[in-house]
Amino acid sequence: MPADLLFWLLVLPGMALGAYAQSSIKYTVTKYSRVPALSGATGAQVARYLLDARGLNGVPVEPTEGVLSDHYDPRSQTLRLSQSIFYTPSIAAIGIAAHEAGHAIQDADDYFALEFRSLVVPLVQLSAQIAPWVFIGGLILDLPRMAWVGAILFGASTFFALVTLPVEFDASRRALDQLVKHRIITDERELEGVRAVLRSAAWSYVAAAVSAIGTWIFYLILVFGRGGSNRA
Repeated sequence: MPADLLFWLLVLPGMALGAYAQSSIKYTVTKYSRVPALSGATGAQVARYLLDARGLNGVPVEPTEGVLSDHYDPRSQTLRLSQSIFYTPSIAAIGIAAHEAGHAIQDADDYFALEFRSLVVPLVQLSAQIAPWVFIGGLILDLPRMAWVGAILFGASTFFALVTLPVEFDASRRALDQLVKHRIITDERELEGVRAVLRSAAWSYVAAAVSAIGTWIFYLILVFGRGGSNRA
């Protein structure tokens, strides 16, 4: 099978799913950003309340630049919310804020998947920088072992994408549990709105995993084929 066709067969599904996930999350967040939260609480207030309720008074909640740039940094133990989430009392804001608070709660609970993901971040970043040079160098210089090393290094990103899935799904589960437990949302329509926001966000992580797996398989097949040609 031609390499070009093989590339599209393996990578196109991830690209298509990624495009769908991005459009879905933008549409859903925009839709529910226009729906006021019955509690009147902003994203920042919800995050602060959930953290304090868990005894995480020392975790700051800060506004940050960008759109959908919300995240929890386990290194500095800081929760950062984009300004549209930080200052807005909407269904989208409280859902996203609760999700990030879920990550802080994971950290406090020593949730293994989160700790493991944080541990491998430096390795993944280093591999991402080295892999293209090693892989391409191996192909150009006709050094199969070098190309294999590069392909294996590409696998670090795939591994990271897979490890991210349980971390994000668990944070969303915790978010819903905490919002209901503390009666921040009591209306079924609000609950369904939060579910929709978190569900659309989850698709972006699924898409990243599918794309990473497809791309990695392509690199492995490419090196394997080159090795087979050399043996012939």
